[in-house]
Amino acid sequence: MSKYNEYVKEIEERKSQGLHPKPIDDGELLSEIIELIKDTDNAYRADALQFFIYNTLPGTTPAAVVKAKFLKAIILGESVVEEITPSFAFELLSHMKGGPSIEVLLDIALGDNEATAKQAADVLKTQVFLYDADYDRLKNAFENGNAVAKELLESYAKAEFFTQLPEVEEEIEIVTFIAGEGDISTDLLSPGADAHSRSDRELHGHSIFEHNKEKQDELKALKEQHPDKRVMLVAEKGTMGVGSSRMSGVNNVALWTGIQSSPYVPFVNIAPIIAGTNGISPIFLTTVGVTGGIGIDLKNWRKKTDADGNIVVDENGEPILEEVYSVATGTVLTINTKKKKLYKGDQELIDISASLTPQKLEFIRAGGSYAVVFGKKLQTFAAKTLGIEAPTVFAPSKEVSNEGQGLTAVEKIFNKNAVGTTPGKTLHAGSDVRVEVNIVGSQDTTGLMTAQELESMAATVISPIVDAGYQSGCHTASVWDKKAQANIPKLMKFMNDFGLITGRDPKGVYPAMTDVIHKVLNDITVDDWDIIIGGDSHTRMSKGVAFGADSGTVALALATGEASMPIPESVKVTFKGEMKPYMDFRDVVHATQQQMLKQFSGENVFQGRVIEVHIGTLTADQAFTFTDWTAEMKAKASICISEDETLIESLEIAKGRIQIMIDKGMDNEQQVLQGLIDKANKRIAEIRSGEKPALTPDASAKYYAEVVVDLDVVGEPMIADPDVNNEDVSKRYTHDTIRPLSYYGGTKKVDLGFVGSCMVHKGDMKILAQMLKNIEQQHGKVEFKAPLVVAPPTYNIVDELKAEGDWEVLQKYSGFEFDDNNPKAAARTKYENMLYLERPGCNLCMGNQEKAEPGDTVMATSTRLFQGRVVKDSDEKKGESLLSSTPVVVLSTILGRTPTMEEYEAAVQGIDLTKFKPSSKKLVAA
Repeated sequence: MSKYNEYVKEIEERKSQGLHPKPIDDGELLSEIIELIKDTDNAYRADALQFFIYNTLPGTTPAAVVKAKFLKAIILGESVVEEITPSFAFELLSHMKGGPSIEVLLDIALGDNEATAKQAADVLKTQVFLYDADYDRLKNAFENGNAVAKELLESYAKAEFFTQLPEVEEEIEIVTFIAGEGDISTDLLSPGADAHSRSDRELHGHSIFEHNKEKQDELKALKEQHPDKRVMLVAEKGTMGVGSSRMSGVNNVALWTGIQSSPYVPFVNIAPIIAGTNGISPIFLTTVGVTGGIGIDLKNWRKKTDADGNIVVDENGEPILEEVYSVATGTVLTINTKKKKLYKGDQELIDISASLTPQKLEFIRAGGSYAVVFGKKLQTFAAKTLGIEAPTVFAPSKEVSNEGQGLTAVEKIFNKNAVGTTPGKTLHAGSDVRVEVNIVGSQDTTGLMTAQELESMAATVISPIVDAGYQSGCHTASVWDKKAQANIPKLMKFMNDFGLITGRDPKGVYPAMTDVIHKVLNDITVDDWDIIIGGDSHTRMSKGVAFGADSGTVALALATGEASMPIPESVKVTFKGEMKPYMDFRDVVHATQQQMLKQFSGENVFQGRVIEVHIGTLTADQAFTFTDWTAEMKAKASICISEDETLIESLEIAKGRIQIMIDKGMDNEQQVLQGLIDKANKRIAEIRSGEKPALTPDASAKYYAEVVVDLDVVGEPMIADPDVNNEDVSKRYTHDTIRPLSYYGGTKKVDLGFVGSCMVHKGDMKILAQMLKNIEQQHGKVEFKAPLVVAPPTYNIVDELKAEGDWEVLQKYSGFEFDDNNPKAAARTKYENMLYLERPGCNLCMGNQEKAEPGDTVMATSTRLFQGRVVKDSDEKKGESLLSSTPVVVLSTILGRTPTMEEYEAAVQGIDLTKFKPSSKKLVAA
């Protein structure tokens, strides 16, 4: 009983951490537990029964396979367990979601024993996680005259699995809990440093509020005071869930405030209620829907206006906010799901129809969006098999079609990829659409959860609809510690077996690669009409339209090849003027955000919308710098509109990089990567022939807003500042404070620099090499007064830099260079004033392994400036992460402070920065 003894030992270890026994997914362990159950005199039998009934993970885990077979033996009388009657065995099967449990139930339902067949059929009528093999069994049985199969299909066609569920309660009493003021990053709910524990839900739950026990105790006390109410977690004066999709954040909130999904599945809670003054971040809101939760845009603070309706501003020119109604911690409110209003007693506070659309109410009723997606598919199959019209059960998809109105780029992509819509109907923004997904990406810190989600929904192979799926190793690239060694190989094998291309080969044919996932997805997207779903908020491509998503939505896309969402509104961004020769395109990116906020009096018109950026002349690598940052602009997605020749050049680059992946041995038996090259060739031929030019919007398309960026007024480098000492707490750690370099007067101390993350490309590495040569030529030597950490995004970039001589330059000035044969086994806690050449990957931007020293001021090319992400506070000083271009970062580390404009211009003299000239062509469809 070695496995069981190990489990008991682990249980004792977890007790010391205040944890319960870890849920079981190991089939061998459960087999040993079953032997203990069969031995009626065994001293461990009572514990074994508890573990079997209440602590075994469902779905397609190896343990679920073993559990389902044993329950089948009990139902058939082949095994007798006094505590588990056949009826109870059926109940346990009903909570196992799919895969082996469905197989067992179909075996019994389609078998010869009439009594057990009826019981199995009754359970099957409540199930929705059926796949093609299950469909085939039902169809064949029906065609062979099996009465139970016919009964099941008739039930499925009526969608009784949904209609027999209880209605959503009309009134939900809630009590508020302020999680924080200002924008709340998902780091507060699920800290990046705890990424390793996300698949251990109970353990990860201890990390909520960044392990702040005092705040956790406050939440516990509030729940005890209001046992009959649900807790609503609030971002006061801010947006909830910015910075990441993070299913683990929603899981943590649900674990603390939600409802247990099944009495037989521990630590899986659903139905959290989350709110923010400025609503919920779009990708985080999708995640809330996955769990059947409610996300509310409170609008409880508004901009103050004078008698003439003008916005009143403070001495800094910032709009003054005034409270419309209070949601202070402990406020008791009522959600009325019929009237779709939020009440305080009898007082109506706000209409929350957007939170309770017919579709969202279905998610709430079904316990999450997966059940609805699978249910619709099951109903369609059953009706087709019976040869009948499926009755209308689910809320019809909202179809918005405005006659005579042209299409934006995203509307065109959604119309092209939509399924299940009215034939021939052109759909505009606001329509609810199911779309086929072309590319799916999974990253390594959420990948373990994605694998769990795939097991829980009983999926075993990637959908044939998906052109390619990729599993990265970038978020754990910095340190190959025991946690990574335990998690990553297991994850890579699971995903490789599932059908994804993986950064690490379970068979060891090609060397492990830790390329940044967004860069790989940007390369393997080979059609500007593609839809991409990725397990990270920075899933933003320069071709097609990409959406960052939680681990569950990624799993759903991998399993079904589909995603469901409303067609978003778009904001059009165009450019005028000319870039200064000493400016970098990163400065244009920051200036876009700054000018947008100024043009719209502080309103972020990008939030929750698609930014249609008319980049025109920038190839994929450079254009990605803009689309990547749009996650920090709080946009739902971004689309680059390119000239034909620019798009062809980008596709040729992508082909070359995919070929390198093939040459390394990364393609699989299905030749997925070769298929992408073939698809790219087809797209290039379409563009060259004029058959299908590069994607452009219609001239008569309608936009929520249009932003024109004036390049002429961008006179110096721009820096996104977390503004950590702003008196108004809600203004700290946003990405909206954009300052010119001169603001700092050449005097702000910089403790560490970071060039890396998805925001840089090969050009940035070449800029770095040339700057070092420039400085040596101008000053006789290069001396770092602050450490500079450099993490190239991909191995391809490293190889190209080596071939072109730039890597040799970086090596010359570095004091540390990564070694894949001997990767770091522990995170660095102290830095010397030198250049560190780190392994390709996310490094400091992720914050889960490497961090700056507490209290440091960091100048970085990355995307994250949230409190504690890149750098924690020290007792003496707040840590701050300022975001800027590569030249500013490099020069800041050499000087140990922010440079003056004179110093900056001298350092970049003669360097080929990322230039941008707006397209002279009209980038609209004829």
